[in-house]
Amino acid sequence: MHLFHEMMFFGSFVILLFAILTLVLYKIKYWGQKELRDKYNFASKYEIKYHQTMHILIAVAIGMHLNSLKPELIHDGGIVHEDGFILFFIRLAITIIAGTIYGYIASLILKFYYPTRLSRKLKRLRYTPRINPKTGNKMQLLSEDEEDVYLDEGQRAEEDAFSIDYDVWIDQATGDTTVEKYSGHLTALKCDRCNFMTLKMEREELIKESTEFEEGELIQHYKCTYCNRIKRQSKTIAKIGTSVKVPDRPQFVNPLSDHSVEAVKIEIHGSNGKVKDYQFQNTHEASKLLEEFDFNKVDD
Repeated sequence: MHLFHEMMFFGSFVILLFAILTLVLYKIKYWGQKELRDKYNFASKYEIKYHQTMHILIAVAIGMHLNSLKPELIHDGGIVHEDGFILFFIRLAITIIAGTIYGYIASLILKFYYPTRLSRKLKRLRYTPRINPKTGNKMQLLSEDEEDVYLDEGQRAEEDAFSIDYDVWIDQATGDTTVEKYSGHLTALKCDRCNFMTLKMEREELIKESTEFEEGELIQHYKCTYCNRIKRQSKTIAKIGTSVKVPDRPQFVNPLSDHSVEAVKIEIHGSNGKVKDYQFQNTHEASKLLEEFDFNKVDD
């Protein structure tokens, strides 16, 4: 029992050290990105994941450290008291609850508060004026309409599919341009023919309905918006009654069956009177755009 308390005590500091090293490792990798665009892509993909890992380790360290306190209540000189085991399990339950409470609070912060803070950081990284490495001049970010001149046909197709978003910075004095690539609002696959992120699902075809005893089958039809590549993919539908995880965020609810929806059209009106039109093949894509849409981009 004495060995157990020592392991909990020193082990808590080891786990806490790993938590600190997790944050330090993230900072090293983040600052190791040379360009602001690279910092943006790295932070948007990994920052919350690293913080989740760090807080899980801290929760474990808290539980271990609390479990090493007051060893005299459990044993004396290696001899366990008469009610030592009862107190041991009571303390174990309390420490598990304490670690769980910390982990739960941390998860709420990362889920509801931290994304807003991260969003401000990402906007700062993305829209900070770039410097022309040749002249040292500040560069200007072009609007969505102006930047199309500097994008090739494949890049414009990726933007039309909302899978990739390109920013074009220009040095007005010299005409030098820099094109930066970011993940778009919607998910598109990489086409195996043209290698652009323009392979989008057009429709779903139900081949076999699922029952309580058999799985169903669904065929997803994809088409590349750039090279017109056609692709089909088979998906298995779980048996009826199989538990399905309900998403945390609200989704579009279609009062009709999904197969009756041919397209979803959204009009977004900017404060300057400018109107943006978007068209989607299903409600899921429309929902995702509205959740992640940056209205400032409309006003540019």
